[in-house]
Amino acid sequence: MDCHFYILFSKTRNRFYIGATCDDLDERVRRHNSLHKKGFTGKLNDWKVVYSEDFKTKEEAFARERAVKKWKSRKKIIALINSET
Repeated sequence: MDCHFYILFSKTRNRFYIGATCDDLDERVRRHNSLHKKGFTGKLNDWKVVYSEDFKTKEEAFARERAVKKWKSRKKIIALINSET
């Protein structure tokens, strides 16, 4: 099973969204960009993947999501994204 930890960015909102999924990542992003979806990402459709990591298990991917969310630091998130470029 391929699972993903990912960070999305909305230029309109100038915000990041942190998530994890074991679904196809492109399909998951498409659902985030669906204007019919409620919640944090549902009101906009300009979310783009700016960072992702692949994991073998759901537990690993969701643990990574929880760890990064605990940072509560935009600077650390940007540093993580920039570490890949």
